[in-house]
Amino acid sequence: MAEDVIENSELHRFELALDDGEAVAYYRSEGDRVVLIHTEVPQQYAGRGIGSRLAKGVFDNLRKTGRKAVVKCSFMAAWASRNPEYNDIIAG
Repeated sequence: MAEDVIENSELHRFELALDDGEAVAYYRSEGDRVVLIHTEVPQQYAGRGIGSRLAKGVFDNLRKTGRKAVVKCSFMAAWASRNPEYNDIIAG
């Protein structure tokens, strides 16, 4: 599930492969901080929890690699507020 999310550092995004496309979360790096700026889920997957799978994968990856998140994306901010177990990796 969340382990399906990979980081494509060349394109500055996290990716979740889907049957006919991918969901992505774009970011920019600022030292050991990852600024999450935009999330895209294909319209045909809306309401299926794909965005949440992507978000969990992003936050799990950041935790695993010792980085902090700066959440500028409204979707990621809403997801993080519903999942306080990730508060430790949210940069102030």
